[in-house]
Amino acid sequence: MSDSDDTYDSFDERDALCSFLPQGDPIVGLRQRNRRKFWEECDSLAAEIPGLKEVKEILEEDVISELEEEERAGCPLPSTPEDPALFEQEVKEVLKVGLRDLDLGTLMNCAREPAEELVRKVWESWSVCHFHHLPRWLQDNDYLHHGHRPPLPSFMQCIKSIFRIHTETGNIWTHLLGCIAFIAVMVVFVSRSSEVVPISHKIALTPFFLGVILCLGLSAAFHAFSCHSEFVGKIFSKLDYCGITILITGSFVPWLYYGFYCQIQPMIIYLTIVVVLGIMAMIVSLWDKFSESRFRPLRAAVFTTFGLSGVIPAIHYTILEGWLNAVYFASLGWLILMGVLYILGALIYTFRIPECLFPGKFDIWFQSHQIFHVLVIAAAFVHLHGITEMFTYRMSIGACAVQSATFIT
Repeated sequence: MSDSDDTYDSFDERDALCSFLPQGDPIVGLRQRNRRKFWEECDSLAAEIPGLKEVKEILEEDVISELEEEERAGCPLPSTPEDPALFEQEVKEVLKVGLRDLDLGTLMNCAREPAEELVRKVWESWSVCHFHHLPRWLQDNDYLHHGHRPPLPSFMQCIKSIFRIHTETGNIWTHLLGCIAFIAVMVVFVSRSSEVVPISHKIALTPFFLGVILCLGLSAAFHAFSCHSEFVGKIFSKLDYCGITILITGSFVPWLYYGFYCQIQPMIIYLTIVVVLGIMAMIVSLWDKFSESRFRPLRAAVFTTFGLSGVIPAIHYTILEGWLNAVYFASLGWLILMGVLYILGALIYTFRIPECLFPGKFDIWFQSHQIFHVLVIAAAFVHLHGITEMFTYRMSIGACAVQSATFIT
């Protein structure tokens, strides 16, 4: 083999190496410089070896044509074989090396952290926000600054939010626990034998129990689902106000039943008036704008007026039977205490005490709505104690004919 053939083969080997280099790689330029250096060395031999100059010109023409062809086509990217089978083989080799050197303990730790993060996001998937970040339909009490739930357009998320801390946590649990307590009391009362509690007395007290349970249950549901959407919030708001109306109506029934037990006509008249007023209050409660924040005083006024309408039959009873009989046998004192608690709760609810005095300090606990809820439950238990005394008294004296002989004179 001649020297020119060896030289040509050396360039073929270098060109094969270049096929794995990107266009414009510094090594390509180095190859070109080496070629020029080689021919400069060969110039010194041209005088000694005849015909070397012609060989040089022929090879230079071939090299220039190859370089022009490379510039047009470009070199393949490194580690990117053009053959798909070769590429697949390289991937397999990389995976084998990676799996051999893999630290499984580190991998498990790295996988556990995203898993824990995923569980947290699935369970929580939201965070409390500032009052000003709420949509307008969720902005109710601007004295509560932080800890508000954002809109949660999922009933499951709303249910899960019951177990988290935010501005509605206290409102939900106060009435939810109260509802459960009155369900237990009602079950105990209704399950007693007819000899201990006659059917007529069970029927008389059942409207009160149902009123309390519905009121507290619908209230807890409203506070749980009010953040679902504007439409759902309005529906549960109306149900909440209807529950208050049912509570007031149901509270009247046992007192009027036992108070006018022997005066059927006034009993029927007062019960009819109470039912009519309850229906009217319920109709007002279904008004779309009734739940808006600016109508808070109107809501308090409607329900307070409805509750205070019980003053009229109480005065009537006192005139008929006397003050002492009204206090001792009609539980008038407990009735007054119940009214005071309801009115106090309505005033605190209306004027938003204490958060109006210390904005941002009662965002989570001891806000006005929570105090109002506690007072409603307290008033319901006070009324339960009062009508229980009236029931006990009625069971002890028997028929109405004996009643006048046992009254205090």
